[in-house]
Amino acid sequence: MKSDVIMIDTDGKGFAEAVAEAKKVAVYKELEDTPALHVQLITEEMLSLAHSITGTLDASFWMEATKEEITFHLSSKSILDKEKKEELLQAATSRKNEAAGSFLGWLRDAFENALLTEPDRGDEIPEDILPDLANHSIESTEYDGFERSVLKRLADNIKVSIRGDVVDMTVLKKIA
Repeated sequence: MKSDVIMIDTDGKGFAEAVAEAKKVAVYKELEDTPALHVQLITEEMLSLAHSITGTLDASFWMEATKEEITFHLSSKSILDKEKKEELLQAATSRKNEAAGSFLGWLRDAFENALLTEPDRGDEIPEDILPDLANHSIESTEYDGFERSVLKRLADNIKVSIRGDVVDMTVLKKIA
């Protein structure tokens, strides 16, 4: 069974529809309370992870359910720098880019990595100077990895494939 494909954008359109679709799949698979909640939570954390890391989200989301498992799919176009790409790959179970599985894929990935830009840190004040500034509130704008840790705890397998500006994330959850 394949769910409807939900289009999700940066403004949050489609997020509620994706969660509702996850609930429908849980009902279709006749899942009990906790497994049904896991399906919903995986959906929420998967979408939040992609949005938190990339900063934008124009993606399509769908699920495929079989007798033994539910597979969550997210496909998005995003311009990534080195830091964002590494954060996404850290979410994968293998911590590797699945698109680099063959020799040509590896070669393409190496070439794309060489062309990636460094994160823009032009307006940042060095950390060793921050405490000396008066009336300066210290805020952490770094990604804290919360979504990634929840997703890794709930999922049985996470695959991330980055090819050019297309990011595909696949999360597998086995059901009893």
